[in-house]
Amino acid sequence: MSDEKELEKELSELLSDGELSISEEERRQKERKLLSTRYEIRVQTQLDPIVEETRAYRSIAREVDDRYDEYMKKADKKN
Repeated sequence: MSDEKELEKELSELLSDGELSISEEERRQKERKLLSTRYEIRVQTQLDPIVEETRAYRSIAREVDDRYDEYMKKADKKN
């Protein structure tokens, strides 16, 4: 009977804590790999894709809420 209880306890720990064979250091290394990097890569372009797409949409239809008006004003000032 004690063997069954030990197996049940091991199974319970396995289900609640995850794999028992993974050491604390291995777990931390896996967590670090899952974190996003601190670096950001930016590419400078001649044309702003948001401005170009907004102009294309505005040539087809009128926006209901004019949410890109300020952005377009800033973009026009830069050009």
